[in-house]
Amino acid sequence: MKKALLIAAALAVPTSAAAAGKLEIFSWWAGDEGPALEALVKLYKQRYPSVAVDNATVSGGAGTNAKAVLKTRMLGGTPPDSFQAHAGQELIGTWVVANRMEDLSGLFRSEGWDKAFPKDLVRLISSKGGIWSVPVNVHRSNVMWYNPARLKSWGVTVPKTWPEFLSTCTKLKAKGVAAPLVVGENWTQQHLWESVAIGTLGAQNWENLWAGKLKFTDPRVVGAFTTFGKVMDCANKDASGLSWQQASDRIISGQSAFNIMGDWAAGYFTTTKKLAPNTGFGWAPSPGTTKTFVMLADSFGLPKGAKNRAEALNWLRVLGSKAGQDAFNPLKGSIAARTDSDLSKYNTYSRSAAADWKSNKIVGSLVHGAVAPESFMSAFGTVIDQFVASRNSAGAAAAAQQLAVRAGIGK
Repeated sequence: MKKALLIAAALAVPTSAAAAGKLEIFSWWAGDEGPALEALVKLYKQRYPSVAVDNATVSGGAGTNAKAVLKTRMLGGTPPDSFQAHAGQELIGTWVVANRMEDLSGLFRSEGWDKAFPKDLVRLISSKGGIWSVPVNVHRSNVMWYNPARLKSWGVTVPKTWPEFLSTCTKLKAKGVAAPLVVGENWTQQHLWESVAIGTLGAQNWENLWAGKLKFTDPRVVGAFTTFGKVMDCANKDASGLSWQQASDRIISGQSAFNIMGDWAAGYFTTTKKLAPNTGFGWAPSPGTTKTFVMLADSFGLPKGAKNRAEALNWLRVLGSKAGQDAFNPLKGSIAARTDSDLSKYNTYSRSAAADWKSNKIVGSLVHGAVAPESFMSAFGTVIDQFVASRNSAGAAAAAQQLAVRAGIGK
């Protein structure tokens, strides 16, 4: 009890607009994702007008560049006041185990977030009795995007399984579509592998893989790599040179039929490209994952040694508030992590995602930090690169298993 009171007292700072000073927030939300972050910054400035906000962003899909800069700063003893990380093992397995983050359990209690956020999500961001970040959203990883008018003109329907996808791919190639599937740089190919693996293995076996109950060398996982190779045969040859936005553009133009990407693509389609859901773009669960919601959450934590700690705590309060989440998520393409979100503020896609969030089987994303530590993910990209070049399923599975053992997965 004393410990709980001490934590609560330590986290207690004034919440009025009298707070003054500076605040540096660090993220990878630049460019097309910038407007959603700016909505949060605007709300923060309204509540704390005397605080000067340094919105430090490092662009690069999935935070690949930002994480490298963050590592240098954290190890160098100059952490940002608060930084973006994928909720779950990306933060916990990197900075919490290194004793570089403050426990936010007291803040969760004082703000009522232990009731506002789903228990499964709080469990994901918890470890060793502490809660380590504030989730601002929930994204869905396993979404297949398409252009409804183009599919109609080609005379094909949305495939529901990977075998059906491969059959559709053959039909589209016969109609002159050189690359029925569009993918981008390496991390988007890992993202695709995740959907193929879950759609092939099933949700329970996916969870077993990260619990150490199923090895990568199991024939079922080797088979998932083989299917991934066949799916990649449907893809564009210039993938390594495309960002996820450029890949999405090829769906809009009708150059390609399908793209597997998280639902930040919905934010891009609606906010940047001004397209209407169901007409300008369409969506479905990636093949084989109907009734499964592969989740990730963007979150912010409080590093130990933050220069502007009081301002950072107020930033976290804004992130976790209903007003903050409903300002951010309609622009981002995600849904609120809170369960009391005002869905009237969201578009058709987001309302459908919110309904699935409540009814589907929920599993965590590999590529976006939920189920495996950064030590696994930072090396898994090389496994995917080598597989795409060699199509050696058994070799890729063996290499992935070595990474899993080294990362302590299942222990």
